[in-house]
Amino acid sequence: MTKSAGFIGGGRVTRILLQGFKNKNVQFGKIVVADTNPDVLTNLRNNFSEVEISDAGAAAGQDIVFIALHPPVLMDTIELVKENIRADAIVISLAPKISLSKLAMKLPLVNNIARLIPNATSYINEGYNPVTFSSGFDPSQKSAVLDLLKSLGTTFEVAEEKLESYAIISAMLPTYFWFQWKELEEIGGKTGLSQNESRDAVHETIKASLDLMYKSGLSASEVIDLIPVKPIGEHEQQISEIYRTKLMGLFEKIKP
Repeated sequence: MTKSAGFIGGGRVTRILLQGFKNKNVQFGKIVVADTNPDVLTNLRNNFSEVEISDAGAAAGQDIVFIALHPPVLMDTIELVKENIRADAIVISLAPKISLSKLAMKLPLVNNIARLIPNATSYINEGYNPVTFSSGFDPSQKSAVLDLLKSLGTTFEVAEEKLESYAIISAMLPTYFWFQWKELEEIGGKTGLSQNESRDAVHETIKASLDLMYKSGLSASEVIDLIPVKPIGEHEQQISEIYRTKLMGLFEKIKP
């Protein structure tokens, strides 16, 4: 029997996962989504007509329960719906900070609890998604969950204490660069390229630059030395300091 899925929270991460599953034609018995914001649910339903809109209790009663909530409200919400979560359910938390042990305290009868750090690139099935499982997770169910999540992209099991590091270095990484790529694309337009020419130049050069850094066999310093002129070189130290200050500060906030 095809399992049903419930999403407690219908925001961005739920939309990302649903799109990834849809791209790969992943079939569920049904999909139930709950959210406190009716506009979020309307937008979600407009894009995914197969979704059933209901309350958190109904979403919690499905075979696979995705908890797509921010850490500050996650535990209180689980307290409200814990009686609806079946003992044989698979519960997957998508939030940093809240550990498996804390989830298990709220759900003592549920053995199959996992934590996943999702990635926005799962929207196009190119995610880089670390997952960790509770010690009592049924091995056959774990295999099925990994198969499901691998439809979203690269999915791999890690020690729980590494999840928040992946949240900083992978899940949030695109936000450190997207605005810069957009700015470069616009500068291309201002200097004489068409929009398509500028987009292609940025896209192709970024892809090749990543391969050069990580697949060429050169050290980082050797790669950096390949281009002698560095137009924003005088600001590199300042940018590095922003990374260190902001990201290490954020890590301290989200780690368990």
